[in-house]
Order: sequence, then C-alpha cells, then structure tokens
Amino acid sequence: MNTLSNRRWKFLSWTTVVMFALGFWLSSSILLDCVVIPGLSLSGMMNQGGFASVGFIIFGLFNRIELVCAALVLTGFLIFRRHHLLIHLQERWSIILASVLLGIALIYTYFLTPELSGFGLEINAFSATNTMPSIMIPLHWSYWILEAVKFVIGVTLLRWCYRDSCELR
Repeated sequence: MNTLSNRRWKFLSWTTVVMFALGFWLSSSILLDCVVIPGLSLSGMMNQGGFASVGFIIFGLFNRIELVCAALVLTGFLIFRRHHLLIHLQERWSIILASVLLGIALIYTYFLTPELSGFGLEINAFSATNTMPSIMIPLHWSYWILEAVKFVIGVTLLRWCYRDSCELR
C-alpha cells in the first residue's frame, strides 16, 4: 500500500507547490494593497454607501484564498521536515514561521475583516463629515503591521525554499 501511494504522488513537487502558493499569495496581496484598494479610493467608491459591503466581499474572498495558501505552505514545510529537505535549524523555524502565516490569515478572516466591515457599515452616509470612526484606525494599523510581518516571513520562507530546491539539483 505504501508503494502505491508513494508512486501515485511522485509527480507532485511540494517545493513547487509551496513556492507557487507563496508567490501567488504575496503578489496578490501587493496587487490588492497597492493597486485595487487605492484605485477604489481614488475613484470615489469609499464615499459611496455600499463601500463596506463591497470591501467585505473583496476581502472576505481574498481571506479565504489566503487561508488556502497558508495551509498549502504549512503542509509543504511539514512535508519538508518529514523528509529532511531543509537544514535542521531551518526545519524548526520554517514550521513556526509557516504557522505564523496561517495565524495571520486566520486573524484577517475571522477578526479584522468582519470588524472593519462592521465599523464601515456604521458610517452615516447622510452626515456632513464622512470620516472614519476612531476605532477603525488601530484596526487599520494592525492590518498594515500584519501585512509587513506577512511579507517578511513570506519572503524568508520563499528564499529558503528556493535555495534548498537549487541545492537538491
């Protein structure tokens, strides 16, 4: 039975899967943070009544994609550890860092996006000053801090994965 399952999944390169998931995740985060959201803001969408609902849909979908990518990355590094494809010290740190990435995706999905969307729905479209509630500012700061941590960890794991894949050749 073990021979059959090993032969069946031999075509699957977990290094490629992890590198693709990390590359896709990080590049799509940059696209969302630096192109889509500023574009929506400049087009005046943030001043319209339905911006919180649209933001919840966009970020809600993207958060689910982030969860899948984080799960693939953690699974890949667990497989690397099982087969000793990384240096011993990197094995331990890679699992910890991949778990932190999964934690960040969980925080985005189940805390930050619902909270920010909820506070966005409370903004009164009929008031003279259409400003962001003060409680949203720390939530936005926490989002950007988690984004920075995500990029540092993601690039670190991507470098380790790339370097180790080059050494295996």
